[in-house]
Amino acid sequence: MVSLSSLSPLPSSLFSLTDIGVNVPKTKKTYCKSKECKKHTLHKVTQYKTGKASIAAQGKRRYDRKQSGYGGQTKPVFHKKAKTTKKIVLRLQCQGCKHVSQHPIKRCKHFEIGGDKKGKGTSLF
Repeated sequence: MVSLSSLSPLPSSLFSLTDIGVNVPKTKKTYCKSKECKKHTLHKVTQYKTGKASIAAQGKRRYDRKQSGYGGQTKPVFHKKAKTTKKIVLRLQCQGCKHVSQHPIKRCKHFEIGGDKKGKGTSLF
């Protein structure tokens, strides 16, 4: 049996990314795995955005058909949201061959691309 006093508390580094903002540079030199490059090149960094939902998708057509007419809401509406942040996905576009790859990073509340660099012993806020 292990006593609770002998267990060390969780390190604060696990929660550091959700407390402060994440600042990512606008360009990053990383490996491009396309057939043309296959080497380390400069990549342009942008944030991934979900596209507009298609009205022609089968699920949307089925839902609209079910919703039409009398009877109110036919499917449950989700209310029990648990997460306060989303996982950030970086979109890396090779400047040589224009190949796009996606790179997920951890959750954070504040995210910016190409913001001011933080100097030693200074504060951004």
